[in-house]
Amino acid sequence: METRKVQQTGGSTYIISLPKQWAEKVGIETGMRVSIQAQPDGKLLINPILEGRIIKTKKIDVTGCKVRELERDIVAAYLHGYDRIELSSERILAEQKQTIRRVCYKLIGSEITEESSSCVVIQDLLNPNELPIKKGVQRMFLIARSMQKDAVRACKTVDHDLALDVSQRDDEVDRLYLLISKQFRSILCGGGMPDSSETNIEEYHEFRMAASPLERIADHAQKIANVAPKLQYPVNDKMMEEIEELNDAYMELVKQSVEALFEADTSLANQVIDSVDNMRTWVEELHASILKLESHETMISLGSVVESLSRIGDLSSNIAEVAINAAIRDR
Repeated sequence: METRKVQQTGGSTYIISLPKQWAEKVGIETGMRVSIQAQPDGKLLINPILEGRIIKTKKIDVTGCKVRELERDIVAAYLHGYDRIELSSERILAEQKQTIRRVCYKLIGSEITEESSSCVVIQDLLNPNELPIKKGVQRMFLIARSMQKDAVRACKTVDHDLALDVSQRDDEVDRLYLLISKQFRSILCGGGMPDSSETNIEEYHEFRMAASPLERIADHAQKIANVAPKLQYPVNDKMMEEIEELNDAYMELVKQSVEALFEADTSLANQVIDSVDNMRTWVEELHASILKLESHETMISLGSVVESLSRIGDLSSNIAEVAINAAIRDR
């Protein structure tokens, strides 16, 4: 770390010199301008303003590339913040093109702008200011919560169409999670924060940590929804009512954990963690009741539903722990 002496000029302006090594590395020369952003914690973020923004391009040869490998390569390039991804081969196979289109759907802002038999170009068209990280996390929570509620309802009513709808909503949560991961990595690599007036880098880290359990909550909601098609007829009303009651309790804990994060409320966060611990006996008793069912298939299906709900409770505790860590910093 280097230090610079603050000097005063003109009676009202403070100035410091920029490190020469850094200036040369980012292409700053005499007479050029830099942007200065004040952070909520009092720090200043200095970025060069270069004429004509440099388009970061990643070229990938997809010759012989398998579906899973191709998918991972595209997602990795997206997370690394490349503005343009060029996929090429002497002949791009139809299966590869289907994979490219499917992956593009999962990536917010990425669109196929050029396509031929030997080349496909993916362009990132998203302005980071359009979706600040707080709004992204809030959107993840709202979708995951609706998925959790509808997944249990689909099992109760054996509604296969609703179950399918829940599964499809998981894609939207995944898209938001990848975008948040991309934004956070860009900041770590020196990029500016799109909503720096509201969020500092430490808060970005905490919201990124909270996004991970929210993504897992959506996965468990999808897993619960996948049980519905396996049920041939509605389950015993009393049993499903108890599962619904357990689900409502866990949904409330997820809601409270997110509120604790946004409001820096350690008291509420600790209540969530204590409640999750106290509900373990309830989960064990419900598992015991399920084991008494006559149908072996129903026993397995409902057992997996309760297990996923229990995991959702654990994930709400994870979010609450992030909230406590964030709140302690600001005390």
